[in-house]
Amino acid sequence: MDILRNDYVEQLYAMSWNGKVKIITGIRRCGKSYLLSHLYKQFLINNGIEEDCFVEIDLEEDTNVAYRNPVVLKEYVMAQCKDKQRKYYVFIDEIQRSYKVKNTDIDESLVPEEDREQLYTTFYDILNGLRKQPNIDVYVTGSNSKMLSTDVVTYFRDRGSELRVYPLSYAEYYAFMGLDKKDALEQYLAFGGMPLAVLEPDNKKKRKYLVNLHKNVYIKDIVERYKLKDDVAIDALTDAVYSAIGSLSNPHKLVNTIKTVMSVDTTDPTIKAYLGYLADAYLISEAERYDVKGKRYFENIKKYYAMDLGLRNARLNFRQQERSHLMENMIYNELIHRGYNVDVGVVEVEKMVNGKRRQTQYEIDFVVNTGTEQIYIQSSLNVDTKEKMEQETFSLRNTRDSFRKIVILDGNELPWMNDEGISFVGVIPFLLNPLSALLSF
Repeated sequence: MDILRNDYVEQLYAMSWNGKVKIITGIRRCGKSYLLSHLYKQFLINNGIEEDCFVEIDLEEDTNVAYRNPVVLKEYVMAQCKDKQRKYYVFIDEIQRSYKVKNTDIDESLVPEEDREQLYTTFYDILNGLRKQPNIDVYVTGSNSKMLSTDVVTYFRDRGSELRVYPLSYAEYYAFMGLDKKDALEQYLAFGGMPLAVLEPDNKKKRKYLVNLHKNVYIKDIVERYKLKDDVAIDALTDAVYSAIGSLSNPHKLVNTIKTVMSVDTTDPTIKAYLGYLADAYLISEAERYDVKGKRYFENIKKYYAMDLGLRNARLNFRQQERSHLMENMIYNELIHRGYNVDVGVVEVEKMVNGKRRQTQYEIDFVVNTGTEQIYIQSSLNVDTKEKMEQETFSLRNTRDSFRKIVILDGNELPWMNDEGISFVGVIPFLLNPLSALLSF
């Protein structure tokens, strides 16, 4: 039985034949290759594309070592696509395994020092050449310690179309597992959505897989890519960020935590750089802090979220399972997965404190820009008392604007709205339905 990822398939199809290289990016082992070579290919075949119109090369395979030479790779693809009356889909997996080749036909002494890189043919050159062929549509995947998929996107810019792939969403997980909605939610909060972990039925083996994946793939990649002397500081930072998901932080605060709690000596510039490394590897994502009244961003303080809760939990040995934090992280990931821009909101409210007027800041968990409207979202386990209701809606009520406001509650509660126009909905309906459906009742 396939794990279906129909949204991604549809997005790839919408990009087809746009004259650009389709670059599938995302955290390693999230199913990029499976999406391209199985799900998308089968979709095209079901829609009438003949099987001999696909040219597939996995550069990770030993049998394809020769094609790691970009010149040989291009020659092979062109030979397979020689019928100009037919359209071909070219899928190249693990493109980072391709190496650059020096052009010996040019006298190097005539080339200025600053232009010597142009003496080499790289996979960027051959992909750019292939995308210009009117009967070829090119798709690539790939990332490891030598090259991140973001590197390819940066190089191609307007000559490439990026499709960002995430671990399974709750909706994808639920559709595949066939569990009760609440049982699926508990499993998802604990083990996340990495496909091979989802496919593993034994929980002990899930844990082992996630622990090994985090340490022996992701952290090892970072250490190798950036030539770090050891993994002590990056390990300590990862633990600190994962332990504080949903909390406001900055490099200096993280340095103090790492020094005090973990007894690891480091510096602000090092931690700032390492946060970038974790983000580049798609292990974490950051949300900026936004003043909804002043319409400005706060500098140097952000919230960090784990890209996959299973990886986060495994890294912390399944300790620190605060449900409110896990739910907030899950909601953030879902919003990003849907393609929204997401910030952390701040509302400044003037209050009397000891007889003096003071500006006090209150948080809105998420300020969501859907492309057509702005929506405020608060994550809360419940609002089952008057005091809790007042607390969870205070910042929303004090924005003094007409943007939609939603409080997402734990469980399967159907949407409803209070007298102040604030919507409430259980996290399960939120995860399984578009925002438009939740706001149209």
